[in-house]
Amino acid sequence: MIQIIPVETKKQRRLFIDFPHSLYEGNPNYVPALFLEQNDLLSPDKHPFYKHSQAQPFLAYRNDKIVGRICAIWNNNHNAFNHVNEGQWGFFDCIDDQEVANALFETAEKWVKAKGGDTIVGPINLSTNDTVGLLVEGFDMPPVAMMPYNSPYYIDLITNSGYGHKVDLRAYLVMEKSADKRSVLLLDRLEERLKRSGITLRQFNVKDFKNEAARVRDIYNRAWDKNSGFVPMTEDEFNYTAKDLKMILDPRFAIVAEKDGELVGFGLGIPDINQILIKVKRGRLLPTGIFKLLFGRKKINLLRVLMLGVLEDYRKLGIEACLYGRIIKESKDSNIKGAECSWMLEHNYMMNHAIEQMNGELYKRYRLYQKSL
Repeated sequence: MIQIIPVETKKQRRLFIDFPHSLYEGNPNYVPALFLEQNDLLSPDKHPFYKHSQAQPFLAYRNDKIVGRICAIWNNNHNAFNHVNEGQWGFFDCIDDQEVANALFETAEKWVKAKGGDTIVGPINLSTNDTVGLLVEGFDMPPVAMMPYNSPYYIDLITNSGYGHKVDLRAYLVMEKSADKRSVLLLDRLEERLKRSGITLRQFNVKDFKNEAARVRDIYNRAWDKNSGFVPMTEDEFNYTAKDLKMILDPRFAIVAEKDGELVGFGLGIPDINQILIKVKRGRLLPTGIFKLLFGRKKINLLRVLMLGVLEDYRKLGIEACLYGRIIKESKDSNIKGAECSWMLEHNYMMNHAIEQMNGELYKRYRLYQKSL
């Protein structure tokens, strides 16, 4: 007998967060999410998402044992921006049991339908500004920072519950030793050409973090506005994310493009802190996890290019290549040996081509699924 329980108390939330640790115990590619970060993400009194939208986590029990979890999501801003009546599901984890998966999906679907939803999409862990997608190719390596991981059997659990393909998200691996050096060797020439058009590149000014972050938010909300499922970040949401990123930001890998003092493009690479978090037991920083985080950063050898966007009127000028080139060039004098560029929509031909031209390897693929209600 399967029982689905809504998560309503702090104790239940802790059980919800901790379930994947038991499910993936012994899996060498599983990276435990930080408990504090997950707790904030699921707490209506802590995360700015809940100022405009709702989410309801659920736990599945069989014989008093937790066997699965899911979170039903209703994002008012997403629906208003994209002119849809769509709900989402996220935070899905489950034992390899179709009956349990069906019960979880049916619960999330019923919750979304009660909100007026006619479609449900997932996995999305709150919004497309957070962790998105189900891993469908590339199970042999751990995920990089802020990317998901799941067992291969999840694919069957989801498709057997009636979900179909919505869109694939690509992750490319660009290694310094095999990357096409043209983007770096031609960087000076490309930048000189941009300068003749009044466009210059520089590092993010961490000393003026607040103002710089506000300008980057404007670029983010305008440059990505036509991406599938995109929803602009509110000021509170962006500041919340920026506060976390500030702790791991390296200005060498945060490059802005300006035209007459106005930002027109931005590229951000962050260190793959998952190389440290994979060793932090059950995502707890205390008592020893904090030391692993502090002392392990110098050993990180991979970046994740988390954001790279250019305003529509300034595309096809070579700015994207210069942003990538700058990040690659800066990594040569560090311990960084490569970068994951993710995630890229499967139909974003311009950006995918730019990465492929640098000998980027399509090494992981993630998928969003959808179902009509």
